[in-house]
Amino acid sequence: MDRLKKIMALLRDPEHGCPWDLEQSLPSLTRYTLEEVYEVVDAVESGNPESLRDELGDLLFQVVFYARIAEEDGLFDFDDIVAGICDKLLRRHPHVFPGGELERFGQHQALDAQQVVSNWETIKNAEREQKSRESGSKASILDDIPRALPALERSLKMQKRAARVGFDWSSVSPVLDKFKEEIGELEEAVASNNEDAINHEMGDLLFAAVNLARHINVEPENALREANRRFARRFAFIEEQLELDNLHPEEVALEKLDELWDAAKRKGL
Repeated sequence: MDRLKKIMALLRDPEHGCPWDLEQSLPSLTRYTLEEVYEVVDAVESGNPESLRDELGDLLFQVVFYARIAEEDGLFDFDDIVAGICDKLLRRHPHVFPGGELERFGQHQALDAQQVVSNWETIKNAEREQKSRESGSKASILDDIPRALPALERSLKMQKRAARVGFDWSSVSPVLDKFKEEIGELEEAVASNNEDAINHEMGDLLFAAVNLARHINVEPENALREANRRFARRFAFIEEQLELDNLHPEEVALEKLDELWDAAKRKGL
């Protein structure tokens, strides 16, 4: 870490550093950070440990980059980041570190995974209330859900948070009914050819789909990613089959494309 921090400092050296690195600011880095996170996910899904190692290094560099800029601006440094996460981990794992003390490791409280999640949320709620008192304003339980999250993931987190305070259906049946209702409302909006209404109802339908996934214990992001992979595999099969006849998808009728799609499904793609 000391070597990495030294390299980062030299890259930001005003006289001899890298012009691109010197131009960066905390806001300008965010797009690259998101990109690096997705590349880590891709590396995990690829099952390639060398790729994962490289991508985790890129992500770590992002953290060091933020820390360096913040240090230059007199906000905090890398050691502050490390100290903060260590304190948080100790505080949020009292069943492993009683009293939040590292030295008391081994004197743990036996909990199952669900109890750990429940305790975690209780501790986070207390932290939110403390921040609210310090700021002098009443915070919503949804306030600390990052707005930059992918919409699907943010929707899921908001629903889970609301469910914890009782704002939720108790069974799958009414959720299915709501999903069907949203389909009907989208059909009406499409029939009216009202662009704003279509956009509104499409959003409601996607939100309802996330809610349904949550109630049937499906992670919507994972389910959609797998659907995307299936689509990519099957469409690649269509392209390969057409290429045997020196054809491209845009050169054949939809009926032929559907036939090849069904063939891909039969192959288990």
